[in-house]
Amino acid sequence: MFSTIIVAYDGSDLSKKALSKAIGIAQNCSSRLEVVHSLHNRAAMFGELIFTPSEDYEKEYLNRTQALVDKLNIELSAIPNARATLLIGNPASTILNYAREISADLIIVGSKGQSETKELFLGSVSHNIVQHADIPVLIIK
Repeated sequence: MFSTIIVAYDGSDLSKKALSKAIGIAQNCSSRLEVVHSLHNRAAMFGELIFTPSEDYEKEYLNRTQALVDKLNIELSAIPNARATLLIGNPASTILNYAREISADLIIVGSKGQSETKELFLGSVSHNIVQHADIPVLIIK
């Protein structure tokens, strides 16, 4: 039914639940499974002020994120046609662009990720994906 499935993963409980569901669907359909984590800019805006993290913080953030993806790849090694990939940029945009790039036919995402505060200010990643996806999206609650 689905040849390529993307699941958004950020380490939150809902993304773990989404990954579990995605693995089940992928195994039942003999699908390729792409687990993606999107590393986004940690700059914050307050009025006219923009706060950006130090270069050391950015390097540490990238290293921690790459370690998360590496750990996922180890966990996924027992599942045929599954891998984790690190994307850089706005999570919704990078996930949607990657889905188009690899001709995915299903996106699975948790209804909320790690940052509820970010969701209040920038809008929900899952909401943006649902609104702009050209393929089916499964939201896990």
